[in-house]
Amino acid sequence: MSIQGLPIDVTVVGCYNLEDKEWISRQDPYVCLEYGSTKYRTRTCTDGGKNPTFQEKFVFTLIEGLRELNVAVWNSNTITSDDLIGSGRVQLHKVLFQGYDDCTWSLQSKYGRHSGEVRLILHYSNAKATQPQKCKTKSISEYAPSAPIGQVSPYGYPPAAPPTPYPTMPFAAPTEYKSSYPIATAPYLPTPIGGYPPQVPAVGYPPQAPLAGYPQQTYPPHPHASTVYPPAPAGIYPPPPPHY
Repeated sequence: MSIQGLPIDVTVVGCYNLEDKEWISRQDPYVCLEYGSTKYRTRTCTDGGKNPTFQEKFVFTLIEGLRELNVAVWNSNTITSDDLIGSGRVQLHKVLFQGYDDCTWSLQSKYGRHSGEVRLILHYSNAKATQPQKCKTKSISEYAPSAPIGQVSPYGYPPAAPPTPYPTMPFAAPTEYKSSYPIATAPYLPTPIGGYPPQVPAVGYPPQAPLAGYPQQTYPPHPHASTVYPPAPAGIYPPPPPHY
């Protein structure tokens, strides 16, 4: 769709980090806009210095084939001619397709050096009419419909064969284990106390005679030597271990 004769709004917000053209006092900047044969100028920001503020809106009529806007920032002088601080070009491609653009554009002096930035807000209300239509994205089902199971697929690959079942083996009972050792059938019976014969005390070692020249020492009898203790009842104490 043609943009010829359609309006576009341009708002000059302000400038930042401008090159200072004054030695003693603060500079007085202003902004000039040019699109085709249409020119606009903002008011002079007195004592604006390096960061003047404008907040002024202008309306341009679009021209088919012209997609850039010229901008220039000047310093106003009373006696001498005004000084050019910097100039630049603003591209209109983004605002024409999206309808809105808020960006800061770089400025260059007449010697090609960076001389600051200018902030512009662009608004184009007819952006939707100029946007290209998006292509419809087709899904996979539109290109190749799915085939039922058991038929040949549209891509030429036959369906996979079903898995072959494994043959079932008959269940065999486990072989009975036969031991070569006899199995004890009688329960273990502990040996009763007193089943072992009493041991004969060791003999053959007569008492030694005292050495000659030393008197034989005698000890008084123990007070409980004559006490007789009754035997322990059977079945209280465990049987002694066997002797091999």
